[in-house]
Amino acid sequence: RSNPYQGSLLQDSVRRYLQLPADQTVLILHAKVAQKSYGNEKRFFCPPPCVYLSGPGWKLKQEQIKARDLGEAGFRVCGYMGLDSMGSSLMETQKLSFEEQPDAKGFSCAKALYISDTDKRKHFRLVLKLFFSNGQEIGTFHSKLIKVISKPSQKKQSLKNTDLCISSGSKVSLFNRLRSQTVSTRYLSVEGGAFVASARQWAAFTLHLAEERCARSEFPLREGYIRYGSVVQLVCTATGVTLPPLIVRKVMKQCAMLDVDEPISQLHKCAFQFQGSDRMYLCLSTDKVIQFQASPCPKEANRELLNDGSCWTIISTETVEYRFSESLACVRQPVSPVPLIAALQLTGGGDVAMLEVQGEYFHAHLKVWFGDVEAETMYRSPKSLVCVVPDVSAFGSDWRWLRYPITVPLLLIRDDGLIYSSSFTFTYTPEQSCIPGQQVLSDVPQDSDKLLDSIHQEFTRTNFHLFMQT
Repeated sequence: RSNPYQGSLLQDSVRRYLQLPADQTVLILHAKVAQKSYGNEKRFFCPPPCVYLSGPGWKLKQEQIKARDLGEAGFRVCGYMGLDSMGSSLMETQKLSFEEQPDAKGFSCAKALYISDTDKRKHFRLVLKLFFSNGQEIGTFHSKLIKVISKPSQKKQSLKNTDLCISSGSKVSLFNRLRSQTVSTRYLSVEGGAFVASARQWAAFTLHLAEERCARSEFPLREGYIRYGSVVQLVCTATGVTLPPLIVRKVMKQCAMLDVDEPISQLHKCAFQFQGSDRMYLCLSTDKVIQFQASPCPKEANRELLNDGSCWTIISTETVEYRFSESLACVRQPVSPVPLIAALQLTGGGDVAMLEVQGEYFHAHLKVWFGDVEAETMYRSPKSLVCVVPDVSAFGSDWRWLRYPITVPLLLIRDDGLIYSSSFTFTYTPEQSCIPGQQVLSDVPQDSDKLLDSIHQEFTRTNFHLFMQT
């Protein structure tokens, strides 16, 4: 544990942070698969990997740099992105310049990344290195694993090969290329609460599988893999904006196939028919998203003729978010590796409760904190930390007499004071049945120290429950 003096200073800092969190967030969006380039061709990743910088901590960092007389120029964030097998030379990566958006987020994307046929790996990660323009390194951040494919599968997909299938509840991106020209690529996105076709930014959509017969106001969701002919709904992950129920159709030679029910595969061409409509399909017209009415195929009744704007390519996407706060620490080292918590595992109870924190990028310089209380922490591996759960009385004397659940945020704090927040919390739940009479505190007689002590003892033998805020 920290020595008492440093621990007290750090605890004060953590309390200030909890009152006014000032996180810096790095969000990486990328496709789940990448098509390999052959020979001299360069099949750039589509959609291109994107990076968003958000959170009030960036503004605080800017003010700190200005206070050191480095001016505005010293604060600008720049970055480089490449594949994880590349060397350290920045010439092998793509430079990123961040622009501020109307919502105050910084945005940049890597449009010229590709993987050649000389790279024999089946999976790889993207590596993002961020710097301030004064040369100070911010840190290194990794994407999730990306699967390499040679080309979109033309065979009927089998659910035995689930790597390429798209499941209900997963995230996807949709893009359109008029006459198969790369320069004409448009991505389905959301701006100002409306669906648009953007040449610059793309949105990730959660693709839900629904019952075929359901009212517009109701949308019961189902599990399973998405098949052609299924009723689906697209929900923007960032804004929650939703399209009406759609029937997904396979596209062959600019025709919608009405009798195909095979599973959808990565980078397939598909069309989205509005459920209950007269052959109306989701379509783009320049930068607008409109409805297009298909024509019956004169030769085959199970096909409908589409235009270019109604034919979309679908691909699964991944998102990874890194959060940290330098606002209350004098951090001279890069913030990476930024730990990511994936799950919590509790063992024991009462005075011997142990919590295993599972995830990625852990190291020996991290301590687990329950709110503003530091826990005795043991480093097990880059994927596991184990800590002793603090007694509920560690949160102050006022907590001793409460009979309701107490929820505290879980933090990871580096030994130099750098704070890594998470979406996980820890809840102390007293055994209500053991508390006599279910009285409120104001009903307790003044000469009731014995009763209060017994209540406190029940709290020290508390049950612990975990849940994750979503």
